[in-house]
Amino acid sequence: MKILRIAAKAILGIGLATAIVVAIPSVASANEVEPRAKLSHSQATAKFRDAGITWSSSGNCSDRNNPTCTSFEQIRSETVAGVITLKSASGCAIRLTGGTETGHASGTYSHWNGYKVDFALSTCLNNYIQRFTYIGGSKWKSGSGNIYYKEGNHWDVLYYNCGGCR
Repeated sequence: MKILRIAAKAILGIGLATAIVVAIPSVASANEVEPRAKLSHSQATAKFRDAGITWSSSGNCSDRNNPTCTSFEQIRSETVAGVITLKSASGCAIRLTGGTETGHASGTYSHWNGYKVDFALSTCLNNYIQRFTYIGGSKWKSGSGNIYYKEGNHWDVLYYNCGGCR
């Protein structure tokens, strides 16, 4: 929440001040992140759509409990902002092919827990990501600490943070 306005008013005859605080929930823009917030599928897809990011599903669905779907249900706001930051910084088209749906490896920093997404490969993304620090195998680490792992036909990306968003 952001404090929108604080007004002080003297109480007649006593000389005390009463503070009136008006708090209004903030709405994060595409470049702002509500820390540790989890988004619904529709919230995430609206942010992706606004940023010009596309997604696809081999099963043409978004059911989180179906491994052939691509779902963003319960994705972390930092992850969504990280994808948007990457698109903005790279100038590349991004097509997401995996989100929080079941069927990926488990663990704290997993797809299911909203930390990871998969991107379709593209020459533009490949060239951009492979300028990051090479850390062995098929992995690169961005300056913000996020990990990009080239897994055959896609990028598996771990977003610890939003990659430079506000």
